[in-house]
Amino acid sequence: MARLLFGLGVAVVIFTVYAVVDCALLDRLRIRGLKRGWWIVVILFVPVIGGLLWFFVGRGGSLNRPAGRNRTVAPDDDTEFLRRLGDDAVQADRIRRLEEELAELDGETDASAGGPGAGRKAEPGKRPDNPDAPGETGPSPRPNA
Repeated sequence: MARLLFGLGVAVVIFTVYAVVDCALLDRLRIRGLKRGWWIVVILFVPVIGGLLWFFVGRGGSLNRPAGRNRTVAPDDDTEFLRRLGDDAVQADRIRRLEEELAELDGETDASAGGPGAGRKAEPGKRPDNPDAPGETGPSPRPNA
């Protein structure tokens, strides 16, 4: 019987300390009912009931919930989703234009360099002939590093 009471006493102390630390470290915007100092007083002077009151009454909900939007919205009704779709299309178009400009610039540098591949446009996805380019095979079958 003494072991059981000792174990319960230890559990009450641990629960009380946990409740006080949780109250002390929680964002003040999430604390409901009383001010932080008064909650700590209640938790300390009424150990079990004060801790339970803190967790069920004083500790507010998460701040991550969007205000006023408690229901699910279909994608075609969600203006934020539709705006992001437009941004994605604009971004894809911009990337396509930049890739075209880069391909044109690569073609100009190939033609101006002279040499075996001069005037020939580089094939898409392939680099111009350069034996020192990493990953391409040189005279030996081993790729250059």
